[in-house]
Amino acid sequence: MLTLEKFEEASEIVKKVTLETKLIYSSYLSTATGNKVYLKPENMQMTGAYKLRGAYYKMSTLKEDERKRGIITASAGNHAQGVAYAAKEYGCKAVIVMPTTTPLIKVNRTKGYGAEVVLYGDVYDEACARALELAKEKGYTFIHPFDDPVVATGQGSIAMEIFKELPLVDYILVPIGGGGLAAGVATLSKLMNQKIKVIGVEPEGAACMKASLEAGKVVTLDGVNTIADGTAVKTPGSKIFPYIKENLDDIITVPDEDLIVSFLDMVENHKMIVENSGLLTVAALKQLDCKGKKVVAILSGGNMDVITMSSVVQQGLIMRDRIFTVSVLLPDKPGELSRVAAVIAEQSGNVIKLEHNQFVSTNRNAAVELRITLEAFGTDHKNEILDALNKGGYRPKIVRTSV
Repeated sequence: MLTLEKFEEASEIVKKVTLETKLIYSSYLSTATGNKVYLKPENMQMTGAYKLRGAYYKMSTLKEDERKRGIITASAGNHAQGVAYAAKEYGCKAVIVMPTTTPLIKVNRTKGYGAEVVLYGDVYDEACARALELAKEKGYTFIHPFDDPVVATGQGSIAMEIFKELPLVDYILVPIGGGGLAAGVATLSKLMNQKIKVIGVEPEGAACMKASLEAGKVVTLDGVNTIADGTAVKTPGSKIFPYIKENLDDIITVPDEDLIVSFLDMVENHKMIVENSGLLTVAALKQLDCKGKKVVAILSGGNMDVITMSSVVQQGLIMRDRIFTVSVLLPDKPGELSRVAAVIAEQSGNVIKLEHNQFVSTNRNAAVELRITLEAFGTDHKNEILDALNKGGYRPKIVRTSV
């Protein structure tokens, strides 16, 4: 099914609905890793993710009566928008079953393309089971988000574009949820050049493909737990598994904490919003065992709601010691607060919040507690502030890791 001819066909067809996402050279990530790192910004697609490629190509291969019956799928968001957009282009009904945990921005955008949204289950697998039930009840044509060689062929058009821009690419890093994107990219890459290394990247809390490859067959995880909602899949695709097994060179797993700091890297150094699943490849760069190679990291999507963004930014700043909270004890006397403030000011610390607790001790004259939330430039600057407070006799203690 996944032949060079079909990949070429898909690449031409998807051009009708996709934007040109040219590679972006990252000086920051290249310096940090010792490789020449390029980003494939699929987060810049009109639906905010690469999924439109597979959905539209699949739609183009359906018979007219299959489209007339209506289309149904299950998705955590990005495939949903891709199918909804493709259905709108073909003028057919689309029903999308989404987990109840799907970010609001993905739900609203899917509705915005004219699709009917059904919220069901906590994870993708539960939503998918419901979608299959509805397909049987209503006669809808089901389009699987990843376990479909035709969909995977459409996703593989990403690799075709990478080769046209960077023919001598050495490594391609690709996110894995159910495996459709990885199957398409890895298979086409090997058809083009067997020497290219294609590395899949999964969240540690949902590493279903890694577990399946280790077992030599598709296995189902007991549960998933990750902030990368787009790749929170318990069971990888069985139809595309043979392509993964044959063409994927390795899998890297990434903890959620690394996704948080990678989000800051993208915002600060590239001024781009990339969702947690799309950041898997960026976070994996530091685990890649090579130097001086041309590496492409596929940023699979950028659909992220502002509440999640706010939480990720805050946690990222805390993890990088750019925001921290300390507790100091001082006598309840006039002028003590200004003296503490002066010590912090001398170190160029920026006070965000103060909390004054007079009841930490039964003897207020001996000690009251002052909790200070500060902004620093990083770990070294944080330590300089703490050292200065220590020398001032305030004996600071880190008391919590949130603002």
